[in-house]
Amino acid sequence: MSAAVRSPESVPFTPPGEEELDVSIVLPVFNEKGHLRQEIDRIRAAMDAAEFSYEIIVIDDGSDDGSGDALREIDGIRLIQFLTNRGSGSARKFGTRAARGKIVVWTDCDMSYPNDLIPELVRELDGYDQVVGARTTEEGTHKFFRVPAKLFIRKLASFLVQTPIPDLNSGLRAFRRDVALQYVSQLPAGFSCVTTITMTFLAHGYTVKYWPIEYSKRAGKSKFHWWSDTRRYFLQVIRMTLSYDPFRVFLPFGFFLLALGTGKLIFDVVDNDWKVAINTLLIFLAAFQVFVVGMLADLLGRATRARSEVQPAAGFVRDVEGTYPARSTASAAPTLDVSDPAPSEVGSGARR
Repeated sequence: MSAAVRSPESVPFTPPGEEELDVSIVLPVFNEKGHLRQEIDRIRAAMDAAEFSYEIIVIDDGSDDGSGDALREIDGIRLIQFLTNRGSGSARKFGTRAARGKIVVWTDCDMSYPNDLIPELVRELDGYDQVVGARTTEEGTHKFFRVPAKLFIRKLASFLVQTPIPDLNSGLRAFRRDVALQYVSQLPAGFSCVTTITMTFLAHGYTVKYWPIEYSKRAGKSKFHWWSDTRRYFLQVIRMTLSYDPFRVFLPFGFFLLALGTGKLIFDVVDNDWKVAINTLLIFLAAFQVFVVGMLADLLGRATRARSEVQPAAGFVRDVEGTYPARSTASAAPTLDVSDPAPSEVGSGARR
């Protein structure tokens, strides 16, 4: 039976009439021709040996090195091909929407992640909403610039969401599809989509587990640009925090200006004989404006937040029937047996 060919935009969230699977593995591909079959065979061998039903969804993101033709020769995969390069985030977004699995796995097709361990990654999801493969080493390009920049952004993100984040932008992760579909429209087009999905889950109270993995040197040429992509990561972290918890940005800055203005006011009082300088008043005005903008951003975020959300995963659940109060016999209304007349009625009838 030949597979139906549909345009990417027409692929529904869950194709009607088709059985829901356990796992959907989404592979974004852009110019990875030399090792596509090797990587897909490695994933397929691992999943065939596991207990899960699964599918492999490959998103060809406008490759121009022949990757598209190579993918069409590989049987047993769902293939969506874009004519132009839309970005890794767009590929993962459309792959997640097209998935039939209750669990979605994101990974790369460049031999850098231990994709033969995907079944173990899925098992680690038990009781959690997302599991991230936290890399124990850094094998990317431009290490001299990349490592400190990623460390700074990761520490900033950890501060903003008040949760330690060992690896903010790992490309290997598994998560619940029903949770992700609530926020998949917010994913950016570029590499920062992995940062977005991590922070979105954390900001909305969903649990994220970090599972240590080994990270290998990638095959082929890296598409990561150390300056432009790092800048996008940084801006995306700030943008998401302003959307979900703006006070984490505005309050520290506002209190800094307030403390600076207070110190300047004390200096004016002591050194200028109670004459307050104009720049002191401007600092207080700036602090007031920062607090007001923070409150407006918080109110706007609360007003546009979703009314209902999917229930988070739980480590243990016990379900029992409801308990109802026992019926009191003393308070029950007396019943009258009409077939047996009361003694008083019998006696009165006899007297008449």
